[in-house]
Parts: sequence; C-alpha cells; structure tokens
Amino acid sequence: MAILCDSHGTSYLLPPDHEDWGEQDAPAFVYGQEELVVGGVQWPSPTPSTLHSWPLSRFDSALCSAWRQRMELGLFHYRLGELQTQVLPGAVGFVAQLNVERGVQRRRPQNIKSVRQAFDPEQFNFNKIRPGEVLFHLHREPDTPSTLPQEDILVVINISPLEWGHVLLVPEPAQGLAQRLLPGVLRAGLEAVLLSSHPGFRVGFNSLGGLASVNHLHLHGYYLAHRLPVEGAPSQPLDPGGHLYLLQTLPAPGFLFYTSGPGPDLEAMISRVCRATDYLADQEIAHNLFVTRGAPPGKASPCSALAGVRVVLWARKSSFGIKEGEAFNVALCELAGHLPVKTAQDFSSLTEAAAKALIQDCLLPPAQAAAVRAALVALMAQEEP
Repeated sequence: MAILCDSHGTSYLLPPDHEDWGEQDAPAFVYGQEELVVGGVQWPSPTPSTLHSWPLSRFDSALCSAWRQRMELGLFHYRLGELQTQVLPGAVGFVAQLNVERGVQRRRPQNIKSVRQAFDPEQFNFNKIRPGEVLFHLHREPDTPSTLPQEDILVVINISPLEWGHVLLVPEPAQGLAQRLLPGVLRAGLEAVLLSSHPGFRVGFNSLGGLASVNHLHLHGYYLAHRLPVEGAPSQPLDPGGHLYLLQTLPAPGFLFYTSGPGPDLEAMISRVCRATDYLADQEIAHNLFVTRGAPPGKASPCSALAGVRVVLWARKSSFGIKEGEAFNVALCELAGHLPVKTAQDFSSLTEAAAKALIQDCLLPPAQAAAVRAALVALMAQEEP
C-alpha cells in the first residue's frame, strides 16, 4: 500500500501491518489561520454528484484519503456506497437519502435520562475505540491568535456513517467530558468548516435528549453535495446588537448566529453560542446545533452567496432513545433539511408534508418556545466582562 503524504509531508494512512496500528500515535493535522477559507467557496452549477469531482483543500484531502482507507480496511459497520437521493417536491427543499444500513446497524443509544447527565466511564465512550478509527489530531498552530485555550481534538470515523466522510470531532477522550457543548470543541468544528473548500462539509451537535447516542463530548462532521434550506433562509434580528436572529422558515424555526470569518468576531460568536447552550442545558431543554457555510442574516435566498458561517440552534422536546417505525429520527441534520431515511418503503412514499409533521412534533410548545426566545435575547444583552 502506498503511503500518501500531504504538502506538509504527513501521512494520514495506517501502516500496512495492522499490528502496528496501536504502536504509534495518530498523526497531527496542524493548521494556521491562513488556511481558514472564507471567500470563494460556492456551489457550482451544475453541482458535481461526487466528492471526488471537487477541488479539495489540504484538510479535505487528509480526511477523505484516510476515511477511504478505513472503509477499504473494513473498519466501518457497513460499506457505504452512493446513496439514493431525492429532493422532496415542495417549498422547503428537503434532501432525503436512503440509508438502510445505518438504520439497522448503528450503535444502540445509551440509557440517557437527563440533558445534564454525568459522564459514565462504564458505558461506551471514545476511550474504547480501536486505534485505527482515529484519522488524526486536529491542531491549530500554537502562535495562532486566540482567547480560547488550545484543544487536542481527535478526528474519528463514525463507524455507522450518514454520508461520505462522516467523522466525529472528539476532545481528548481521557478528560471524560459529558455531551455538553464547550467553546474549544465548537471552535474546532467552526474551523473545520472553514478548512474545507467543499460548501457541503457541515458540522453539528446533538445534546443529550436531542438524540445524542453517546454521552461523551463530540461533534459530527460530514459531506453532503447538496444545498440545504438553512444556508440561505431569511431571518429577523432579535436583539439590538445584531448577535441573535430568528430563522422563521421551515424545516424548523431556529436561532441563527453568524460570523464572517476567523478572528475576534468568530470567538465572540462562540462565546454567545455556548452561553445559549449552557442556558438550555441548565434548564433541561434538549437542543441541536448545525454549522454550515451560508449567507449573511437578513433577506437571504437559496441562491445567496456563502459569505460566512451560519450556526443554527434549535431548542426542542427531549427524546430519549430511538423511535422505531418512523421514517427518520429528528436530530441535527433533519432539522437542517437533510433526511436520512431508514427503509426503502418510507423513502419512496415520503412527502414534504409528512417530513414537516415529524419535525414539528419534536419542537417546543409555543409558550415554552416564546419563553426560551425571551431568555436568549436577554442573555445576548449581557456582554461578558
């Protein structure tokens, strides 16, 4: 097997002898602020159907080559082929994909009873994964300006992938962090989106009660070669400072945060997002979060330029465990408009109206949603000292 190296001379592939996999630490992907790409990443017309047709950044090449090798080595629960995909007719633009294997073979969710449940080392956690599942450590260059502490982030394959390149971003597993969003891992997720030259590389977070299946802090990242409704959905400001917006359109109303790129603006947004998720967790309100390149807030449209990064936060009803018998379960990607469907029958019969009904059934009642909105607006007014 040829060992491929990136422009920095680092190989992200496993050595040919599997007995060596546990003998060496995973390589580090070290990046500087100059690799965080803001402008120039757009959806071409027509959109290429496969990831291999896109111009890839150094980050994309490292992730995709290592991920492909692990797939060839059989480290996943199933071999992911090209997924049957359709855009559901209607105003929303839901992207539905048939993924039978994930519906059948994904790891069963842990016994979660609280949004604030403590980490349990006896349950499955990322200290227990096989060495070959780690692709690389994600590291910022030490001299990159930042007010946030440096985090050691592992980029790990999701062995039951939603789509091509599906990975987990995991802060140092030995810390035993529960599934509660922290600034360091959110920054890693935002910067991973900016490191990719693919407009369809997205990152997200499911809280406990928001269909997180493992209570050990992690984000999801994956490629989807389709526009999603949340990229250009219009919004209205909720606070005078212009820090918090409301996405009112379907798939689901959500809170929008936006940054035009790296630097103080991004770090301030991270602080605001984490204050919002801390509030929700403290109030035992489940939530999902989605990070994507997108248009600035305001009267945007599906064809708007992807000028920055959108972070969309949804407060929702708690749901513990997987609901059997439904076409899909509602978590971060479904709220954003990407619907991984579990059976061929549901895939062929799914309509926009049925998808909207499933999603809206997971949202907070109107009175509670209004109270959360008021609380988050008040939080945004409390600038940190």
